[in-house]
Amino acid sequence: MLETLTVQDSVELAVVERSGFVESRHAGAAVVLSSEGEVVARLGNADALILPRSSMKPLQAVACITAGAALEGEHLALSTASHIGTDRHAAAVREMLTAGGLNEDALACPPAWPSDQATRDEMVREHGQQASVRMNCSGKHAAMLRACIATGWPTEGYLEEGHPLQAHIREVIERLTGEKISHTSIDGCGTPVYAMTLTGLARAIHRIGTASDRSPFALHRVAGSLVRAVREHPWTIEGPGRPDTVAIEKLGVFAKGGAEGVMVMVAPNGTTVALKMLDGGARASTIVAATLLARAGALTDRDVADLADALSLDVLGGGQPVGRVLVSPGI
Repeated sequence: MLETLTVQDSVELAVVERSGFVESRHAGAAVVLSSEGEVVARLGNADALILPRSSMKPLQAVACITAGAALEGEHLALSTASHIGTDRHAAAVREMLTAGGLNEDALACPPAWPSDQATRDEMVREHGQQASVRMNCSGKHAAMLRACIATGWPTEGYLEEGHPLQAHIREVIERLTGEKISHTSIDGCGTPVYAMTLTGLARAIHRIGTASDRSPFALHRVAGSLVRAVREHPWTIEGPGRPDTVAIEKLGVFAKGGAEGVMVMVAPNGTTVALKMLDGGARASTIVAATLLARAGALTDRDVADLADALSLDVLGGGQPVGRVLVSPGI
């Protein structure tokens, strides 16, 4: 039986307060690594298995680039994005595909409406339709296709576990996490997603987040270039006003949220946090991650306060703020 995160394994990470009343509590687990990669804090069972969901995208992106996908700048950043499907995002993904001699039909991710409301409203007014290029994982899929083209692997069936691309991705993930993959699931976009511990995920993200694009080692150069591209083009990773983009813009961190309440964040000095909200809720994950980095001395309390002001943490009553999502004081 796989050891997955349980209620007994978890600690309270955040609360939701309404008019002075604690209405909800978010429990989970987290691990913090120092700039040197040593564990400096554990909350809950960081060695239980979780599905990292889109927080695994940086690992998949590094694998795609090492397989030959020649991406730079915004296109490189989009390879690890969970974007909101704006016209700018969609256009950049189309450019990624065109550069590989492909079109949108090659994408195996499901068609979707953009999660950006203004873009969706405009598409509805123009009688537009759902499209795979608007799906939040289309940048990752475009990178996977570019890797196949570069290496000579078939683009058909590129999501299947037995495809050489997915075998290469598994090998890179095991190398970065230092863990053997024990379970494979299917993510929302159709790609394999691998169970790993929070500690393993943190280790992998720390290795990526602290890598130099001038390293003599190819994998480190790729990882360093990826992180630099995201920091230089934060709009790609999610979208204007969205938590990952806001955190990168405000704090200079490398941040990547995943579905079901997963978050990874690397401070400018390399201190790294990985966390999982047990209930799958993501509304507190960004501010909790930043707070844990501050507790480790990698960010200031002012940094965290500025980030909190920029995130949508207010609880509304009658259209007015009556409460707030708050980090639990005990963490």
